[in-house]
Amino acid sequence: MLGFSSKQNASSVEGIPEGADDLTPPAHVAIIMDGNGRWAQSRGLPRIAGHKRGLNSVRKVTREAKALGIRYLTLFAFSTENWLRPREEVHGLMDLFRFYMRRECKTLVAEGVRIRFIGDPSQMPKDIQDLMVEAEALTSDGDTMTLVVALNYGSRAEITRAAARLSQKVANGEIEPADVTEEAISAELTTSGIPDPDLILRTSGEQRLSNFLLWQAAYTEFLFVDCHWPEFDEESLRQSVIAYNTRDRRFGGVRQKA
Repeated sequence: MLGFSSKQNASSVEGIPEGADDLTPPAHVAIIMDGNGRWAQSRGLPRIAGHKRGLNSVRKVTREAKALGIRYLTLFAFSTENWLRPREEVHGLMDLFRFYMRRECKTLVAEGVRIRFIGDPSQMPKDIQDLMVEAEALTSDGDTMTLVVALNYGSRAEITRAAARLSQKVANGEIEPADVTEEAISAELTTSGIPDPDLILRTSGEQRLSNFLLWQAAYTEFLFVDCHWPEFDEESLRQSVIAYNTRDRRFGGVRQKA
């Protein structure tokens, strides 16, 4: 799997053609925004400072994704496991979510970007739940790109809930067991209506999915980038799209000879 440092330019990365201008953007890019805390700690700062700095990367990457023609951008903002972090850090993250949604909605509306949340909102503070509903309503007419924010998201929990709902439908006689198909399961996930990601990026050099989009990533390309999320910028995303364009996606088949 190809990775690169934020300090490298596209032509210096092995396997990437120099000056690749004719890019075919992936329809859906999903990003595990990792390394905020480590970025801060390496500079003698509290971990929350890294998360605050990471908001700049969110803004930059959202704008660049739209410019590149990416139709769906999913950002892993808070996992079901993140509640285990220190209370001070969790409270700081909740404040950042409030700040982002209150400040950025008008910008998203002006740029035609629709926002959508995936995950289980029921455990989030009530005022944040209200802001999520408001943000989705205000941006519902956006047609240039969909920004998907994974809040309190865990893929195993998502699949478990989908299986439970389908099981209840079978028990109620609404559907037959044979109706429990891959399509039926996908329709019960919080990502229903969103295409599976073509590319999943993870920053900070870690190489794991961390319970993110496990069902949806069956044929996704992966890219692990060495830089921490606060260092990831427009050029980093462009390099990632260039790298994606070098991949040979066969979806279990065999490439036909020209």
